[in-house]
Amino acid sequence: MSLERSKKITELQSQYMQQQERQQQLSKRRKRGLVRRLVMFGLFAIISSAIMLTTYFSQSNALEERLKEQKKLEKQLTGLQKEEKLLKEEIVKLNDDEYIAKIARRDYFLSDDNEIIFNIKD
Repeated sequence: MSLERSKKITELQSQYMQQQERQQQLSKRRKRGLVRRLVMFGLFAIISSAIMLTTYFSQSNALEERLKEQKKLEKQLTGLQKEEKLLKEEIVKLNDDEYIAKIARRDYFLSDDNEIIFNIKD
């Protein structure tokens, strides 16, 4: 019985009803637009966050590698500074005639006057 009644009821085509329908359609359109804008904003936020995170991690890795390289080069620098100091001392010693004579006796088996060199194997 209710089906028969609902079929028999006709809608009034008044200006008020048309206005209400337009408002409903407009509100649906606005909601749909709002959802679309929110989805687009969300996608933009996700993409920009991903770009920022990848940039951050790549820069932190590059920084870490450079710090390791810096430590390695600092160790190398200290070693070279020690070697430079030893070489400067060697230059000072090589300017001394007695040191040169000592090296000549040791390495080239040269002897001084009235000296006999014995080579003893270890």
